[in-house]
Amino acid sequence: MKIAFRPKLLECLSTYDRRLFAGDLAAGITVGVLALPLAMAFAIASGASPTAGIWTAIVAGFLISLFGGSRVQIGGPTGAFIPIIYGIVAVHGFANLLGATMLAGLLLLIMGISRMGQLIRFIPISVVIGFTNGIAVVIFLAQIKDFFGLQIDHLPAEFFARIKILAAHAAKVDLPTLALSVACFVFLLSYNRLAQHISPLRRAPGPLVVLVAGTVAAWALDLPVETIGSRFNGIPQEVPAFGLPSLSIHDFGKLISPAITIALLGAIESLLSARVADGQIDDRHDPNQELVAQGLANLAAPLFGGFAATGAIARTTTNVRTGGRTPIAGIIHAGVLLAIVLIAAPLAAYVPLATLSAIVMVVAINMGEWHEFKELRRYSWNYRVILVSVFLVTVLFDLTIAVELGMVLASLFFIYRMSELTRIERLALDEEAGEPRFLYPDGTMRVAAWQLFGSLFFGAVNKLEELLDPRAGHPEIVMLDMTRLVQLDTTGLEGLENLLDKLRKRGCTLIVCGLNAQPASLLERSGFTEHLGRDNVCPDLSRALQRAYLLLPDLMGGANDEI
Repeated sequence: MKIAFRPKLLECLSTYDRRLFAGDLAAGITVGVLALPLAMAFAIASGASPTAGIWTAIVAGFLISLFGGSRVQIGGPTGAFIPIIYGIVAVHGFANLLGATMLAGLLLLIMGISRMGQLIRFIPISVVIGFTNGIAVVIFLAQIKDFFGLQIDHLPAEFFARIKILAAHAAKVDLPTLALSVACFVFLLSYNRLAQHISPLRRAPGPLVVLVAGTVAAWALDLPVETIGSRFNGIPQEVPAFGLPSLSIHDFGKLISPAITIALLGAIESLLSARVADGQIDDRHDPNQELVAQGLANLAAPLFGGFAATGAIARTTTNVRTGGRTPIAGIIHAGVLLAIVLIAAPLAAYVPLATLSAIVMVVAINMGEWHEFKELRRYSWNYRVILVSVFLVTVLFDLTIAVELGMVLASLFFIYRMSELTRIERLALDEEAGEPRFLYPDGTMRVAAWQLFGSLFFGAVNKLEELLDPRAGHPEIVMLDMTRLVQLDTTGLEGLENLLDKLRKRGCTLIVCGLNAQPASLLERSGFTEHLGRDNVCPDLSRALQRAYLLLPDLMGGANDEI
């Protein structure tokens, strides 16, 4: 297998000029500033420190742009990972999260090298929408604690236990925290409308404006609210120590399932983001190269204390809208974040957690495709069952189980639909061949012909049993017209072999005709053609009828002498 390693950066550098650099510089600075509050907010919501979120954005964002298969993809921590990471931290601890992230990075790297990028697109849109909306609800619920200022030492990852704890503390709302949260939440929801009337806001990212405004308000009014400094002792103004996470063989076994979840979601979200970006810049990303970059990013981020990262749709869209056209913009975005950490990290200690929770809540609302619920009545009940099932299982139980359930349901419904489209219909031979004597004196057929439609596979092979129905009599010849059979699998082949054997026991000859390329190839490779007899494989129904006349000379007087 030939492994192609060609990042988009190499392609872009060959035609790079000052005009492109100017756009990339503006976009990189804008996205870098935007990424700061999001990285901290997503990390805190995931049960990690804000420092971990920032270094995830720096390291992973740099590598995804350096080695990625998209011109404008911006990588880093995303809201979609919050419920997964929170669950891993709650059950296995932060150190094991780093190990699961590196294992997921290895899986993504293998997926990219083995060219599995196109396979990710086989996941049905109903599954994607179901777990995206489910994740949005989980993220929103996870922010209730900090949004209302509830004093809860440990918030469980499991839905029912979480709701029970939140309900038990509902009467202990901290009013200053709630006031700040609501103000930031309403301001951010209204930001786009306000920006249309206040020109300075048009160039500033909404989350950054809310972050600064909320921090200044809390400091100026001396609000007694929890901050990054009070909970995490601020953000270190230094590069974290480089090192491997400490893992044992026992830990490794427990992390396989979480790692698969991280890898699967990371692959889906990154390729979905890249595909959205393609439409915005009229380009085409390389899905396999993108998975390689995602793998390298998730292998490297934990070495600096970071966690899972993927392509971020919101930041990628912002990159495009502000002029970014090459991976240089993403590299600059990582450099801007690094500069902020090394220069202005002490200021982060004053950021209220209420402001960050409001930012994450708005992200959760915006990431959900809520209109899909209104339009469910327009789609088939199969689509509705898959989407609603994945959504409910994501919210109530676990994302991994939800995706597995969605794929199983989608596969079962697909099999059912394909089996319904597969038909076997009786052909009226008297209309095909004038006036042959195809009937026995009792009216049953001496020669019976059937036409197959669709795909003869494991979900539809039972339909061949119709040819053996005793009510159809015991013909001497059975013809199968496969002109409209587009696909045959090994189970369908076994069904044909069983049909041939049972017909021969009755003294009946089987003739097949009109084979398309794939069924013909399988019948030839399996030896079925030899077992049937090459003379009984005909190019079309007309030749099959001629073969029948030769086998039963009394069918048409002397017609066989003319053939």
